[in-house]
Amino acid sequence: MLAIVIPYYKLIFFDETLRSLSDQTDKRFKVYIGDDESPDDVSVLLQQYEDRFDFVYYRFENNLGNVSLTQHWERCIALSSKEQWIMILGDDDVLKSNVVESFYANLNEIVCNDINVVRFSTTVDQDNSEFKEYKAIHPKFETISDFYYRKFKGHTRSSLSEYIFRREAYDKNRFKNYPLAWHSDDKAWLDFSDNRPIFTINEAEVVIRISNHSISGKTNDKTQKDAARLMFFADLVINSLDKFSNKTKFLLLIRYEMILTYQKKLTIKEWFFIIKKYFKIGSLKEIIKVFRRMFINQFLS
Repeated sequence: MLAIVIPYYKLIFFDETLRSLSDQTDKRFKVYIGDDESPDDVSVLLQQYEDRFDFVYYRFENNLGNVSLTQHWERCIALSSKEQWIMILGDDDVLKSNVVESFYANLNEIVCNDINVVRFSTTVDQDNSEFKEYKAIHPKFETISDFYYRKFKGHTRSSLSEYIFRREAYDKNRFKNYPLAWHSDDKAWLDFSDNRPIFTINEAEVVIRISNHSISGKTNDKTQKDAARLMFFADLVINSLDKFSNKTKFLLLIRYEMILTYQKKLTIKEWFFIIKKYFKIGSLKEIIKVFRRMFINQFLS
């Protein structure tokens, strides 16, 4: 059974989200809605969907998302029962009608390959953009190393709502508590996958909405996003680098180095730590180029 968990706060697009659940061709799911003390009363809207699909609604007494969004995700998941599979769906995102049906159609192959993390293709609906829609599809089986490489080279995208994951993988790892939960989902797929591939269902889509009502679309929280980005790449480089191929390791090191340099001057300890990592995985030509860049950024800029 599938639990679809919705951390609710915004009413503005929520009717579309609920309608997409009502329109699912396969109703083998249960929805758990965790209200983060929203100022928007959702009760009238929910009454319209009482007989259309199975859901539980709970209003929390305190707003936790403003303090820790990942902790709010986790308390919403705690509303669910013992469903083996979990999806966290944003309150402004939409499932195409065949998402649940496609999940169950592929479930036997997912289980046979011992997969922990499943994703769907996505279409991004971005407000105030000339590029209103951008569709992302993926390899059917993809290592986390290859996925990170594609994502951080700008060849693909990722967001929380397009994934389904095993409850046992979640119980083992939970979400990393970065500011605004920025990159917390990226880190989760590394942890939850447990060195197994991500399985993609490209024939079903999740529509991701990016607007000034969403964290992804907001531009006034750059400081927190920068802090989260540094924490995320530090986690990867310091604690998880051995999980990646050499080409991805090199890319992650460059990102970590550039983020550190952008935010502050490197300490001597940080400088030698990064150089040591580069020497383990890079060619002499690459290392000379890196050393020259780091020296200029550190001492001449």
